[in-house]
Amino acid sequence: IHLNPSAIFPIFKSPDITKAWGSNTERLLRIEDHDFTMRPGFGGPAVPVGVDVQVESLDAISEVDMDFTMTLYLRHYWKDERLAFKSNHNQSMTFDSRLVKKIWVPDMFFVHSKRSFTHDTTTDNVMLRVYPDGKVLYSLRVTVTAMCSMDLSRFPLDTQTCSLEIESYAYTDDDLLLYWKEGNRSLNTDKGISLSQFLIQEFHTTTRLAFYSSTGWYNRLYINFTLRRHIFFFLLQTYFPATLMVMLSWVSFWIDRRAVPARVPLGITTVLTMSTIITGVNASMPRVSYIKAVDIYLWVSFVFVFLSVIEYAAVNYLSTLQERKERKLRERLPCTCGMAHPGMMSASYSEVDANTTGNYGIPEENGVKRERMLVQLAMESAQVTGHVGTSAYSNAWIDTHVIDKYSRVIFPGSYILFNIIYWSIYS
Repeated sequence: IHLNPSAIFPIFKSPDITKAWGSNTERLLRIEDHDFTMRPGFGGPAVPVGVDVQVESLDAISEVDMDFTMTLYLRHYWKDERLAFKSNHNQSMTFDSRLVKKIWVPDMFFVHSKRSFTHDTTTDNVMLRVYPDGKVLYSLRVTVTAMCSMDLSRFPLDTQTCSLEIESYAYTDDDLLLYWKEGNRSLNTDKGISLSQFLIQEFHTTTRLAFYSSTGWYNRLYINFTLRRHIFFFLLQTYFPATLMVMLSWVSFWIDRRAVPARVPLGITTVLTMSTIITGVNASMPRVSYIKAVDIYLWVSFVFVFLSVIEYAAVNYLSTLQERKERKLRERLPCTCGMAHPGMMSASYSEVDANTTGNYGIPEENGVKRERMLVQLAMESAQVTGHVGTSAYSNAWIDTHVIDKYSRVIFPGSYILFNIIYWSIYS
């Protein structure tokens, strides 16, 4: 005969500690005896709910989307006499999110929020603490992405002010009174908060006691923070490359005007590079209807680069006109080969190379060669032959290098003046 030991000696199972704890807690707080779908003191004065916030991190700020992302600890303080319990040592009781679903809690939400969530790793980041007199502390860890209307007219030398707004969704100021629990000290921030492009200047809290909606008047709490952008990042990424391209375009003023393969590609390269810089900056910015500070700098730099290309076009065009006039003068002047005259030049006409564009043995004046057409030759031959009048070519003086010489001074001087005015206005 085989006997079952359990039939003779019954096994007493230990009760489920979790279930016993839950039922004991509910009996202690008398949760089943009250209707927690109603606010505390329903029908009486508004329930005061104190709020304080600890900012853990300011994760991101996006100019394109006009929003910011922040992670914070949001704490609520109120009194619900329905949760009062007897305690010999006057100690509070701490619970997790399971009890939060069974009692009344303020229905806070973030105004102008795009996305928000409560952290749940490794468990829901929610804490509920109940005191014997019925006071309640409700804390949760939240990451919220909210709108921030930015004025980018001074970008990237701007300062932005963004606000995180907290409000009750259903309860008007007749039922719920929100306030910062400790005034301006209700906002605590971690000193280690930093952003790659921003410097956090200030955090402060404000309260708007009456905010009207179509469903009534509501209390609204504000967290305002002021951000100043780090300019060094944009100096390296935008301003410095643009300035280098403008300075590179000035190199063509020191290149021989006849070196077309050198000057034309240099001008085109700088123009295309400036276009790339402008396109890259605009791709990372929102499409706004006003002009930003960085747009002014980049487009003025682009104009300087473009004008350097136009400057060489003008030099080349005037050089072509000069050569045409020289050819016409050569055709009209008689041959001066072998002519010896005290006033004539030492080199004969036939020995002159057309590529020298008018350097007919004329000495240097102050280290600068005077480039003339055949006006001097025409005036000399008029004294000998009388065929060419001195007034016929008196207005034919032209110096094809004078534009380059003036550009070497005008372009850098104008750009330096522009930078002085620009940085004095926006810095």
